[in-house]
Parts: sequence; C-alpha cells; structure tokens
Amino acid sequence: MTTVLTQPIEEVVSTLVEAFAQTASERDKKGGTAKAERDLLRKSGLLRLHTDNWTDILAITRQIAKVDSSLAHLFGYHFLCRASVELYGTAEQVEKFRQQTIANDYFWGNAFNPLDTHVQATRIDDAWYINGTKSFCSGASDSDCLLISAQKPNGAGPLIAVIPTSRAGITTQNDWDAFGQRQTDSGNVTFDQVIVYDDEILDAYEAGDSNLFATVRTHIAQSVLIHVLLGTAEGAFEAAQHYTRTQTRPWVTSHVATATEDPYYIQHYGQLFVKLQASDALVAVANEKLNDTWAQKQAITTAQRGECSIAVATAKVQVVETALDVTSRVFQMMGARATSAKYNFDRYWRNVRTHTLHDPIDYKIRDLGNYTLNDQYPEISAYS
Repeated sequence: MTTVLTQPIEEVVSTLVEAFAQTASERDKKGGTAKAERDLLRKSGLLRLHTDNWTDILAITRQIAKVDSSLAHLFGYHFLCRASVELYGTAEQVEKFRQQTIANDYFWGNAFNPLDTHVQATRIDDAWYINGTKSFCSGASDSDCLLISAQKPNGAGPLIAVIPTSRAGITTQNDWDAFGQRQTDSGNVTFDQVIVYDDEILDAYEAGDSNLFATVRTHIAQSVLIHVLLGTAEGAFEAAQHYTRTQTRPWVTSHVATATEDPYYIQHYGQLFVKLQASDALVAVANEKLNDTWAQKQAITTAQRGECSIAVATAKVQVVETALDVTSRVFQMMGARATSAKYNFDRYWRNVRTHTLHDPIDYKIRDLGNYTLNDQYPEISAYS
C-alpha cells in the first residue's frame, strides 16, 4: 500500500473509530452532514490510500462501520469513485487525480448512475454541459470531487467524468430523509448548465462486454456495502454483549442469578456468533477474489470475472441475512429496557435495512442458483 501516514494504519483507524463512537448515536438522531468527522478522515491521511489493496480498504470500512455505518459508507465510496477513474479513464487521468487527492486530502463524492437518465449532457462548442437531477448521491455534500454520469444525446451512451463539487451550477440538495444511513448525504444533486471539460471525461475504455475490467466496478461497490453491513452487525453484536453483561436481568422463570446464565440468551448469542463467523469466512474468500481480479486489470477473462461475481454474491447473501438477523434479534437478549430512545440501539437495524433494500438478495440467490444448476455466471453489468 503506497501512501504516507504519520502513524501505523492500525493506530490511525483505532483513533478515528474511538472518536466516531463518542458521537455516533447523537449524530444519527440529527442526520445531516458529519462535517467534523469527515474532516477527521481528511486529516488522518486514510483518504490517500492506494486502491491496489482492497483487503485493507475494506477492512478499514468494516472497522468504521462497527460504530458508524454512515461514515463507513462514505469512506468506502470514496475509494469506489477513485477506482472508477482507473476503470474508465487513462493512466494519465489516474495519476492526475491521485496526486490531487494526496496533495489536498480530497474527499470524493458520488453522483454516478448511468442507468439513471434524469441528467442530460449537451455538447456546446468545445465543452459539454449537463442539466438535471441525480438521486442517491452518497457523499456529495462536503465532497471535493464528484464522479458524475449524464446521458449523451440520441442514445450515444453515458458521459462519465470527474469534476470539482464547487463548480458553478452544482447544488447538493441535502434532502436525504431515509430512516437509516442518516449521515451519508445520499440525497439529490442538481446540475444547472454545469460545464464539463474534455480532460475531465473518462472515456478511455468502452464499458461493457468488450471491456471486462470496467465491469469490475460492480464487484467493488458490492464489496464496500458487504463490509458496511458486516461491520454494522458486528457493532450491534458487541453493543448487545456489553448491555447484556451489565444491564439485562435474567427472565423471572429462568431460575438463574444473572442474564449471562440465562440458557436462551446463551443459545441466541451462540447462534448469532456462528452466523457472524460464517460471514467473516465468506467475506475473506470474496476479498481474495476481488484483489486477484483487480490485479489482472484489462487482462481478466470472463471466467475470472465470473468467479469473482460468485464469491461476492455468496458473501453478500450470507452477510445480508446475518446482519438483518443480528440487528433485530439482539433485542431478545437485551430486553425491553434496551428499546429506550436514549440507547438508540435500533440504529443498527435501521442502517442495515436501508442498505439491503437497494440491492435485493433475491437476485443474488437467483444468480447463485443458475451458477450451481446451469453453470451460468451472473449477467455482466458495466455499472453499479
């Protein structure tokens, strides 16, 4: 991993996680932009990390998610947007944007979804101009760079570019009002005659079947969210353990002295522990496949991409089912008093539930079934 940090990465991450944990619950209640915490990430140097080692980036994402899944989401998406330059741009663009990010501790935001046709691009003289509103723009508020997409005229395909968030005509709406992931700033961004220069456009490789490397973006996006979800589940599990040990009373007919002796609490914790361990094992396999696939660059084969798809989909299904179960079932081991608003324990479930609705695992299970029964890899998608 090529970057310069003033402390070992583990110490930097530990310090950040401790700081985020102090305010995570109250900030969840308030929503909006976590400006102070985003600035801590900028100052930490972690935003400069190189995208050649996804295992480390995803591990940091998971650690942050244990205490704050919104900031974990933003951290992971920062690298997803940066990686998109390598997937769609030139080597010169990769180096230019990397150097800008390192020199200025830029935080990247997302206004990218080529399947969303609400933003249009028009060519005028020697530049493009984009107009319209893009939804689900995670991290756009308080970002320094935006990865954007817009539709070219006459079905000519998407325009993909990286532009400064401060450019004239860009308005981040700050209208994200979901009940979970409340500080991801995933609302709308409006573009009003925003200029895009040719050297900002990422068009070195045609996305699609002819460029398998570009389609690896979907694996990165899936992997980021997998680690956000697993980290959130682990955070809920650890919070519940502490509460059960220190606050929960044994059920009146259990005939035991403490909650930690209650046979049903013990059973639930054991079952959830197994699910978390299984998730961890499958995520490790998916991480290895992603790293191997990324390392191949334009040399990857259909089979290599397909095997990565299967590993990531398998991990996704396990993690989603585990995270939903853990964040809901922990209340059975904590008891009725744990539902008090002062604890805000429901934020773990709200965050997981919000994330999992964006990408139903029913379709992942279908893909895995087709793979096992019909030897078919999942359909190739250039964008995610």
